[in-house]
Amino acid sequence: MNNKFDELAIGMAQTVTRRGALKKFGAGLAGIALAAIGMTNNAQADPAAKKGYGNCNHCVAPYGCSLQDQACLNFCTTKCFGKGGGGGSF
Repeated sequence: MNNKFDELAIGMAQTVTRRGALKKFGAGLAGIALAAIGMTNNAQADPAAKKGYGNCNHCVAPYGCSLQDQACLNFCTTKCFGKGGGGGSF
């Protein structure tokens, strides 16, 4: 452990020219600016989701629905498997 600390101390003690420091600083600022401009998140809510049914538990039966809530089960089955239904039993 002392050896790694010594290597770090030696590396930090090396001289850096102003020009080199400004280049690194400028490259860092440019990278931050490009990341802020270029990486926008286009996430949107699912417009087909009904309130209270959420994401249908990632299409794993019983989808987070109560087994007595047939409307929730029908919604999630249709959402996950299309109009034909998914088959299977609960």
